[in-house]
Amino acid sequence: MRIAILDDYQASALKLADWSSIPNAVVVPFTDHVHEEKQLIDRLSEFDAVLRIRERTEFPRSTLERLPKLKLLLATGMRNARSIDLPAARDLGITVCTTEAYHQTTVEITWGLILMLMRRMSLEAASLRNGGWQLGLGLGLAGKTLGILGLGNMGQPVARIGQGFGMRVVAWSPNLTPERTAPHGVECVSKEELFADSDVITIHIPHSDTTEGIVSAADIAKMKRSAFLINTSRPRLVDQAALLDALIHHRIAGAGLDVFDIEPLPLEHPYRYLQNVVATPHIGFVTEENYRLFFNQSIENLKAFLDGKPIRVIS
Repeated sequence: MRIAILDDYQASALKLADWSSIPNAVVVPFTDHVHEEKQLIDRLSEFDAVLRIRERTEFPRSTLERLPKLKLLLATGMRNARSIDLPAARDLGITVCTTEAYHQTTVEITWGLILMLMRRMSLEAASLRNGGWQLGLGLGLAGKTLGILGLGNMGQPVARIGQGFGMRVVAWSPNLTPERTAPHGVECVSKEELFADSDVITIHIPHSDTTEGIVSAADIAKMKRSAFLINTSRPRLVDQAALLDALIHHRIAGAGLDVFDIEPLPLEHPYRYLQNVVATPHIGFVTEENYRLFFNQSIENLKAFLDGKPIRVIS
């Protein structure tokens, strides 16, 4: 069996799991990303199984139909339905299995971005590294308002940390109610109030047809000039053109971003050089613990498939 591992940017797949336990397997990791569908199909045409790391590579029907040898797609993490055409995979006889994931890692990145922006940590650290000293004044968190879009598995721990810093925490999502926020000590507010009143807004809503673009140009226009927007969720939740325009013209104070429309981010993209942006290369889930979980459970999935008893199948 020939197995491709896609988008293994850190060349970690063969280091963190024992692929030799699969008999007669040839495992080929790719450390770069292929953007064009034809290039992807050419790359994968001789493989029986493909492991993809989270949603870095999408598999629509048009791709799956042109990979006749593909019998097993090893996904990682729990959210795959938007980026893998599951009905097409079923029609073509391709089994799709997935793994568990540790979600608190994204909460950590969220707060790292908030702290870097509020306390100007990246600018001050760069000044010191270049021989300088203090450049400006940071902002404390106590007494500020933290607005959270989505109070689920991610939003709740983000809220608890904000409360620990002495912040007022408010939340909104399309179906959120005061009864659901009250046990967490969080105020349920309208969308308008959240964008108008918050000093920091952070997004923790799943990407779906109904949530795409849920942060619109009108929402961004309601934000304070001193407010920051944090997105460690999905890029298409936010009107990217409106966000970029607001950052360039300083209509908001800044943004902390870990997800982008195009990944890897193009070299000339403004997020690479805007001083009011702290951008990280989609590392919310990128930890040794998560990667060990992804690769070792993928090996379990592969063995079970070869034994004719597939596990962790996405239906």
